[in-house]
Amino acid sequence: MNIAIFEDEAFAAEHLEQMLVQLVPGIRILAKISTVRKGIEWLKNNSCDLIFLDINLADGLSFKIFESVQVKTPIIFTTAYDQYAIKAFELNSIDYLLKPISIAILSKSIEKYRQLNSPQQIVHNLKEVLRNLNNAEPIYRERFSVEMGSKIKTVEVTDIAYFYALSKSTFFRTLSGHNYPCDLSLDRLAEIINPKSFFRVNRGYIVNLKAIAGMNLMSNRSIKLTLTPNTDEIVLVSISRLADFKKWLNI
Repeated sequence: MNIAIFEDEAFAAEHLEQMLVQLVPGIRILAKISTVRKGIEWLKNNSCDLIFLDINLADGLSFKIFESVQVKTPIIFTTAYDQYAIKAFELNSIDYLLKPISIAILSKSIEKYRQLNSPQQIVHNLKEVLRNLNNAEPIYRERFSVEMGSKIKTVEVTDIAYFYALSKSTFFRTLSGHNYPCDLSLDRLAEIINPKSFFRVNRGYIVNLKAIAGMNLMSNRSIKLTLTPNTDEIVLVSISRLADFKKWLNI
């Protein structure tokens, strides 16, 4: 069986590959793809038996792929979305795996694929799926997976105090004070986390409302934030974002 994995979190892709190798003797992972752009390019020139497709890729929704390429390969979606958001996919009988993916659930999904009389039975009208998704309430990332040695830990977004950029890398700090690396840029994070709870205060920080312990007005009319847990640097709300920040706070 030849498989392609579309996943923007490197360790999540690696973990999925390890489970697939364990479950399917002789499996070949032809590609691990992290962006819509690379996915379009790969699918124009390659084919496989089955695609595992994350809904949120590094540069946007993976549905955009199907606007540029006709895909006839069976697809199993992988997603961090909760069950209430899955109805859009259930309407079209597309299989999905809710992250974090367990090997037991993955095994059932592989068995479902094997029992199909024709793989085309799970190739459905993806435009209809996208229309259902667009008609639904906005869906935001609810958890992140982090690699801890040989183990993978999940962190709920509600437990994150802030995301920050440091030396061209992205990290987040939890409300309990733990730091973790993040594969996504702040620009991408700003698109997939709930704007009611998080705000991009400047180029280097996205903060959770619950993490703001204090605010001070500076001489240049910007706002200095006191965050908890404490940061290693001064965090200012940039002047260009100040009006939107006040609206976000309802002040």
